Amino acid sequence: MKRLLLLIPLGLAACASPQERCISQAQRNLNVVNNLITVTRGNIERGYAIEERQEVRTVNRVCSDELDSGEVVRVPCQQVITEDVNVPVAIDLNAETAKLESLIERRDALQASVGSAIAQCQAQYPET
Repeated sequence: MKRLLLLIPLGLAACASPQERCISQAQRNLNVVNNLITVTRGNIERGYAIEERQEVRTVNRVCSDELDSGEVVRVPCQQVITEDVNVPVAIDLNAETAKLESLIERRDALQASVGSAIAQCQAQYPET
């Protein structure tokens, strides 16, 4: 599902104007840092991080099978199921707080450069 969600912006980018694509590219790092700030704040508030892992399990089922004679028989079988699960993970709150401060500093620096990059995109690709 995550892979599909990651492909949606790519499909939408194909419909965007050159100016919109330029602005989107200019804002990409700032958006990533803002998302990391949100996740880090959530980790600090909860006191732990949440990690997504894949859980694999085997389920007993009844499967249908066709014999050479054409007769359909039901036989026991096993199916492997893979699920994404969220698992709480211990964190060092002091390190997480330091990371948050660093991300906020980085965001502030990026915001200044993004403004000029957007202005440059608007000058380079004026909307008609």
